[in-house]
Amino acid sequence: MTYTRIGPLLHEIGMVSKEKMHSVLDAFADFAHHELSQYEAACALAHFDVAVSVHADDIDSLHDDYASLLAEAVEVAGGAVTLTNVRLVEGEGDFSDGRFDRLEFERNGEPISLPAEHFADDYYDHEAACDAIALTAHDDDPRSWHYVDFTRRPHAGYDSIMVLATPEQTVALSEQLGFTFPFGA
Repeated sequence: MTYTRIGPLLHEIGMVSKEKMHSVLDAFADFAHHELSQYEAACALAHFDVAVSVHADDIDSLHDDYASLLAEAVEVAGGAVTLTNVRLVEGEGDFSDGRFDRLEFERNGEPISLPAEHFADDYYDHEAACDAIALTAHDDDPRSWHYVDFTRRPHAGYDSIMVLATPEQTVALSEQLGFTFPFGA
């Protein structure tokens, strides 16, 4: 898999414009022909603005970074949904056994509250983040968010990659790039 294979496929199945495909290929021209692992290919989807990556490494702040992550997802989804007042409501206790927090925000003015378990103040709860990302797609959009799975090495940490695609597009991504989609969000 290479950027030069991924870009044309995304264009062919209607996920990116020709202009977007060329701009990404130009930006990554130095290694656009280099072979990518499945994980690197999944991450490349975010460079084409069809996916969002939930970082597995530490983040700056639980309180600020969820808002940034969701703003990125709203942008990928085309901005048809408005998320405001994104905040983390801390649960009781410390992180030693997991602190049960609430990720709260308003979606088009309606309050949303999602459970989020945190073991440190600088790591996302990936399940809560993916559930929140799923809410950035408009109800009338034929696309929905899907968790991208790929071949993994034991004991390695990976970002969670969420791609916004139609059912037909996920079939093409699976057949052409070998991704699996164990669940939609």
